Amino acid sequence: MAPSGKPRILFVDDEPHLLTGLKRIFRSRRNEWEIAFAPNGTDALKFLAVKQFDVILTDFRMAGMNGLDLLKEVKNKYPQIVRIFFSGEIDQKLIMASVRVAHQFISKPCNAEALKEKIEQTISLRHILEDEALRAIISKIDSLPSLPAMYNEIMEELKSPYASMKKIGEIISSDIAMTTKILQLVNSAFFGLRRQVTSPEQAVLLLGLDIIKSLVLSVQIFSQFTMPKIFLPTVSGLWTHSLATGRLAKEIAVAEKQSKEFEDQAFMAGVLHDCGKLVLLSNFPEKMQSLIKESRETEVSELTLEQKAFGVTHASVGAYLLGLWGLPLVITSAISFHHTPGESPDNSFSVPTVVHVANHLEHAPGPLPEEPAASDTLDIEHLSQLDVLRKWSTWKGLVNF
Repeated sequence: MAPSGKPRILFVDDEPHLLTGLKRIFRSRRNEWEIAFAPNGTDALKFLAVKQFDVILTDFRMAGMNGLDLLKEVKNKYPQIVRIFFSGEIDQKLIMASVRVAHQFISKPCNAEALKEKIEQTISLRHILEDEALRAIISKIDSLPSLPAMYNEIMEELKSPYASMKKIGEIISSDIAMTTKILQLVNSAFFGLRRQVTSPEQAVLLLGLDIIKSLVLSVQIFSQFTMPKIFLPTVSGLWTHSLATGRLAKEIAVAEKQSKEFEDQAFMAGVLHDCGKLVLLSNFPEKMQSLIKESRETEVSELTLEQKAFGVTHASVGAYLLGLWGLPLVITSAISFHHTPGESPDNSFSVPTVVHVANHLEHAPGPLPEEPAASDTLDIEHLSQLDVLRKWSTWKGLVNF
């Protein structure tokens, strides 16, 4: 994305009335955003050839070049642009096709304020990319993956007035590998359920939709990155640690009597907090192999070595990826600051704080100390300012919950 100046957004649709409506909706933002409107894919490509845009939103079915072909062109020629399908066409075929080229999918009709909020959140990625080192790393990645298809399908189903636990279970059941993995996780000691779960629908009913959504997203993220065989044990360990961090973050939230929404956000952020490592492992295998080896031999943290080697850490990379997918700001913030919660704009006891503590406790080797000590993975100053260090023994006791 362009590091300075007004954000540029391009809407593409062959319905004149819709473009007129969008112009009216976004008139109030004309001093903040530069917005262009193209009636077809051909004109859209002409716009892109002349100016650098940050976001493109296109309909799917259009005369001449359809939205899918347009976004394929954009992906090949202008990979830095955030690509969004803005369409009334909602079916599994479209979702499966769009997930290969689009970062997000927004369905029509869409509430004007909700649409503005979605674009605002996407544009906020520009601020992340003001970090020159992160921009340099992102530019070296051929293609960041798109939002996993099943998660996208579940989110679309939830917008339907006829959405149900049964339907969500059916979506998961349509993928044998996903069904197997979800049932394996749900029936493991990890969740401690006292009954055998035999179907995704039953899993949704017992654990709740937000937990299942988080599991589906994390399973798909871990499965879609191509890794050299040498990293398979690393990825397996990362998966185990991520799940444990999510569970512990949720338990800390429960112990601190936070809201159900906070608990579920803590679980999702905990499960996804290290997704940036997958991006680095997949795209820079040789450098990451060397980094992991150096960390083991010198006992210098991988986080410190990432910063030295890339100029950024997996936390920033992961936050960018999830922001690109349009995940809620509270989740991307927790990913971004899970090592440095004191740098978060939110200086309260927040989701980044909980994920930070859970990550540290789950990483700690051997018996946990009675009193916490400052380290590369624990922000003592932040916890002291919040006056929560007295909770340490309680949190420590949840590790083997």
